[in-house]
Amino acid sequence: MTVLVVAIVAVAAIAHAAWNLTIKRAGTTGAGFLWLTFVVGTVLFAPFGLWSIVSEHVDLARLALFAGVSAIIQVGYFLLLQAGYRHGDVSVVYPLARGTGPLLSVVFAIVLLGERPGFVALLGAAVVIAGVIVIGVSGARSATAPSRAGILFGLAIGVTIAAYTLWDAAAVTIGGMPVLALYWSSLAVQLLLLAPAALRDRPATLAVARRHWRAALVVGILSPLAYMLILFAMQLAPVSLIAPAREVSVVLVGLGGWLLFREPHPVRRLVGAGVVLVGVALLALG
Repeated sequence: MTVLVVAIVAVAAIAHAAWNLTIKRAGTTGAGFLWLTFVVGTVLFAPFGLWSIVSEHVDLARLALFAGVSAIIQVGYFLLLQAGYRHGDVSVVYPLARGTGPLLSVVFAIVLLGERPGFVALLGAAVVIAGVIVIGVSGARSATAPSRAGILFGLAIGVTIAAYTLWDAAAVTIGGMPVLALYWSSLAVQLLLLAPAALRDRPATLAVARRHWRAALVVGILSPLAYMLILFAMQLAPVSLIAPAREVSVVLVGLGGWLLFREPHPVRRLVGAGVVLVGVALLALG
């Protein structure tokens, strides 16, 4: 990978870790909070998305298909993520999800998209995933029900990550969809999908807005920004390299879980973090 791609992925990883820690710290769940973040993202990025659609003469029918499917998968992802953070430690749920997702993404990028990364790059991907799993296992306090729930949610979230990663990667590479047009349209559809649930109980949604408006702003800005950067990177390098490389965010979330939420086993987390960084270095060389 080039220096530019590595820089894009690094910035995306920092943004991704920040919004995940924000959700965990806010301690709020449900459609209302998610809908508020979609409102923020849709409004903020509207000028860029609309400009991309108009200036690049996007086929609206094809855009609707790609954005619609992406939105459905990502709403499922966010709802699972909230539930996972409610029932398990962030340092269990997040690393397992971020390890399972790239593993499946790499496999299916090779099988479905015909990518052929070199040996060093594949080794780097494997090392990143191994480091993620080390951090995830280290996060477990014990074989308790919350830990088991966190593992199950982490695996389920990982499947949705692989699904939307491959779908969106195909949209911007094979399908030729502009990144800004695709993801802004997906955000708008996510906003519409969750509107009935969020507006059904308006007092509750307004209460969430008053109490957690800062968290909604952070997530609404950083979540789209992080993912759009990854989509740009996928136009410059294979999905089978970008998917695992972005998981350097696991290092930040693992440390954040220890420092902010007093989650256990910091030494094991640091070992796992070091393994992830070695894997990212191999990806860069590949």
